Amino acid sequence: MARAETPPEGAFIDLPQGRIHAIVRGTGPDLVMIHGANGNARDFSFDLMDRMAGEFRVIAFDRPGFGFSDDFGSVESPIDQADILRAAAFALDVENPIVLGHSYGGAVALAWALRAPDEVAGLTLLAPVTHPWPGDLGLWYRITASPLGRYLILPTIAALAPRSAVENTLANVFAPDPVPEGYLDHLGFNLTMRRGQLSLNAQQVNSLIRYVEAMYPGYPALTMPIEIVHGTADKTVYIGIHAERMLREVESVNLTSLEDVGHMPHHAQPETVAEAIRRTRDRAR
Repeated sequence: MARAETPPEGAFIDLPQGRIHAIVRGTGPDLVMIHGANGNARDFSFDLMDRMAGEFRVIAFDRPGFGFSDDFGSVESPIDQADILRAAAFALDVENPIVLGHSYGGAVALAWALRAPDEVAGLTLLAPVTHPWPGDLGLWYRITASPLGRYLILPTIAALAPRSAVENTLANVFAPDPVPEGYLDHLGFNLTMRRGQLSLNAQQVNSLIRYVEAMYPGYPALTMPIEIVHGTADKTVYIGIHAERMLREVESVNLTSLEDVGHMPHHAQPETVAEAIRRTRDRAR
């Protein structure tokens, strides 16, 4: 029902374990986009894809289990997700792409680069999760990680949560920036509130820290250009824990800090993000 109300914008790539949905626009060098937690590729088709389609062939994937992509057995690891998306990219004849990742998708983009450094022209990371963080993720994620959360609370939320609750959550994610008019309808309210997607998202976010703990020692070996755009007012992924640490530890990183911008820089300052993508391309040349 949710998928019928928000139809796919792209095409499906058949892989041995399932299907991946991809929106493809434009021509030029390949630019792959990977969305964040509990999102889908429509986050990018709202604005950023069209902004870049005159200069790149832009491929925005639904990560496994999100949007219209199959869940591939509820894949948890960002490394495994990167391998699946690499296979989908190969099926589309993607060659030496710039890989862009937002938030959780930043960890997947880094995993892609770690797995195949010679096949990536560069990375553009938007408010990325890159390193372990202190403390826990808060009450919501503690609850949803439990059997009670998975089998009772999340199904109840998926069935009964009002639109206003999702709007409030989005407002907190975007803060202090406004949510663009029409964004939730474009993203797909019912698409983001499916029980399976909510459960997989909770599983992935709760387990992410142990994967970035294993990944981050490998970052200094990455030599491709890495552009990071991160808001100083981001309260979802803190710039000091992630982007600024990348800047200190990885020689190829260039960081653009956006004063008083929150967790969604590609919506708050899309042209700044576009310029970061162009810098990645130019540095790769």
